[in-house]
Amino acid sequence: MVLQAQEGILTTSSVEASPARGGGILVATAVPAERDAVARAFPGPVTEVPLPAAGLHRTGALDLLAVGVGPALAAASTASALTAAALAGAPYALVVSAGIAGGFAPDAPLGALVVADDIVVADLGAETPDGFLPVTDLGFGTVSHRPPASLVRELAAASGALTGTVLTVSTVTGSARRAAELRARHPYALAEAMEGFGVAEAAAAHGTPVVEIRAVSNPVGPRDRAAWRVGDALAALTDGFGKFAYVLESWTQHDRTH
Repeated sequence: MVLQAQEGILTTSSVEASPARGGGILVATAVPAERDAVARAFPGPVTEVPLPAAGLHRTGALDLLAVGVGPALAAASTASALTAAALAGAPYALVVSAGIAGGFAPDAPLGALVVADDIVVADLGAETPDGFLPVTDLGFGTVSHRPPASLVRELAAASGALTGTVLTVSTVTGSARRAAELRARHPYALAEAMEGFGVAEAAAAHGTPVVEIRAVSNPVGPRDRAAWRVGDALAALTDGFGKFAYVLESWTQHDRTH
């Protein structure tokens, strides 16, 4: 199935598409609106490729997948796509977690683009009388995945994006107290979202580099829906990927991992 944008309307026609092609880029968003915002950065047709649990939307060198909300579903959906590609003999060269996010004011204002130099799960661990302990302090797992530094630098240079830590949470922050606690534990945090660490865990299991890109739609803290700028953030995501495209393709072609 081909989905082609014509004056803002998607039209369909039938084509055959292979489930994977080697060296490609998998872009994982939470919801279709974010996936479609990325797709709008590319002028060509979008081909729908069925997978067991979902459908990829393929445009140019990118495969776009709405993986669902939250780290668990994001990890499962991303792992499914990576496994399908590997079984087809065409593993991905890079995974990108992308979408909108809350930004820590004043460092990450509304509409800003953030490229993660560290993807950190903020609430995986244990509460103690002395405060929160990350799961690594309990002797298990990991709490951080670092994207390739060269890729982060090149993406930021191409777009003017901010670089810093992007936190993954299972419960979105809704109070000033919680925002202050997170910032105290993670002083370099610029944004908060719900999928990046799950996507990164799946990528790490396949030995695939990963990076997270976010556009800020609202401040982290008290929930004020009237102050959210989701449309502006989606537009910033589209604009950003228009600038990121060359960097992403060039980086994967050179197979750089550092």
